[in-house]
Amino acid sequence: MIKKFIDKLLGKSPAGTSKKPQFGKRVEIPVSVHGIDPSLVDERAVNVVRTLKQAGFEAYVVGGAVRDLLVGLRPKDFDVATNATPEQVKGLFRRAFIIGRRFRIVHVVYGRGREHEVIEVSTFRAYLDNAAAEQVAGNERTSKSELAGMKHAVDSTGRVLRDNVWGPQEEDAVRRDFTINAMYYDPETQIVVDYHHGLKDSKSRTLRMIGDAATRYREDPVRIIRAVRFAAKLSPLGFKLEPKTAGPLVKSQKLLNDVPQSRLFDEMLKLLQTGHALASIEQLKVLGLATGIYPLLDVVVERGEQPFVAAALKDTDRRVGEGKPVAPSFLLACVLWADVRDGWAQRLQSGQHSHPALQDAIEDVFHARIGDVSGRGKLAGDMREIWLMQPRFDKRVGSTPFGMVEQPRFRASFDFMRLRADAGEIDETLADWWQEFSMASDEVRQDMVDQVRAEQQQQRKQAPKGPRAAKPARDPRPIPTGSQSGDQSSEPEFPESAADSTGDAPRKRRRRRRGGAARGAGEGGSAPSAG
Repeated sequence: MIKKFIDKLLGKSPAGTSKKPQFGKRVEIPVSVHGIDPSLVDERAVNVVRTLKQAGFEAYVVGGAVRDLLVGLRPKDFDVATNATPEQVKGLFRRAFIIGRRFRIVHVVYGRGREHEVIEVSTFRAYLDNAAAEQVAGNERTSKSELAGMKHAVDSTGRVLRDNVWGPQEEDAVRRDFTINAMYYDPETQIVVDYHHGLKDSKSRTLRMIGDAATRYREDPVRIIRAVRFAAKLSPLGFKLEPKTAGPLVKSQKLLNDVPQSRLFDEMLKLLQTGHALASIEQLKVLGLATGIYPLLDVVVERGEQPFVAAALKDTDRRVGEGKPVAPSFLLACVLWADVRDGWAQRLQSGQHSHPALQDAIEDVFHARIGDVSGRGKLAGDMREIWLMQPRFDKRVGSTPFGMVEQPRFRASFDFMRLRADAGEIDETLADWWQEFSMASDEVRQDMVDQVRAEQQQQRKQAPKGPRAAKPARDPRPIPTGSQSGDQSSEPEFPESAADSTGDAPRKRRRRRRGGAARGAGEGGSAPSAG
């Protein structure tokens, strides 16, 4: 009795009463039952599996790729699971890199540059009771030195910070999140290995968490976001979250407060850039998670129905569906444009010059909405360029148009401006002019610029004259509201030179080579550029 009392005080379970995990029974499903089309399997993933098996290891395509194959979709990414350690995997491939600290995995790289493909290889992980794991008081950042030598560690809430203990396949399966993500496919024998009725759930279109959902969310709160992402991606196929899986989501949301901001930022981008952004926003609302996951995601959900942002989200989904690249800088620039635009207008009304006013507005938005999570690196630089080039599209005389199409970020900036036109923020004739200009030869470009200059000179001649005729006041608002003409004659926001901003006759100018015409042409319409 005394021993039981002491064990209870210490939080120990009585001998023989610890709950054993349900590893599940191994079931091998033949192709005649699962029906996977082997032509949908990436040959590079097959090569990784073959290489590992020839070296004497077990190896399978695993996770979301198997799930997609079972429903007839061609997976965009292929992961492989094996009983080889990360060091053993690395030794079998010429270009392989061990990454990660929380979960050590290997990236096997095929190809180079933009055309490269990564096959992610993970080692089967052992099932470990988190109550027996080493515990640290802080998180990944504050407890970095403590975690350096640990293989299995959790924080005070039970969130797993290190999980690098290897084990058999049956234990690896129970460590995975959803039943439909816990199946293993051998592309050589075409056998699917299933421990947790994943095939049954796939056929019944059920998203079910393995084990107790609340416990699994506590182990890794990012599973909350993954549940939303999978529900959004698979809802068109009829998949729904099982009630016991969906039930703890809202209550578990507060656990995300302890997840590093950089990881939440990455998970937000996965929600928005995997081809199901609009569906993800809808799922967040349906599941009661519209706010509180991540501040910037709150803004996306709040503005998701605004014409400009909705058009950007829809276009991103379209591009991903067509296999085209997308850039987070473009989508985030669209989401935060209203903040930049309003801050810019306020500064202009207070008398600040246009260029520094726009720069100050941009800095305020970065500070308030982005913070340091992006490192103010390429993401921030690309967003800044997209915004800073917007007023320059008003300048269609002089040398500015020729220089604009040569800019590295011209395509993304033009696509951004095209979306503004589609949303009614500026006149479509301006976007049409730049579309034509970007695709034209040097001679046609010069004719287009000369025509705009002639029209502006004609407008000045027709303007009222006399001592009582006031010069038309310049609209202090930086963004036209749809009444702006593509042939406007307003002063440019960023004049290239004093001569270019006057009504003088065209100067002789050295002809530019048509180096950027093909690059500027791209695709018609508005599409986020990968940059």
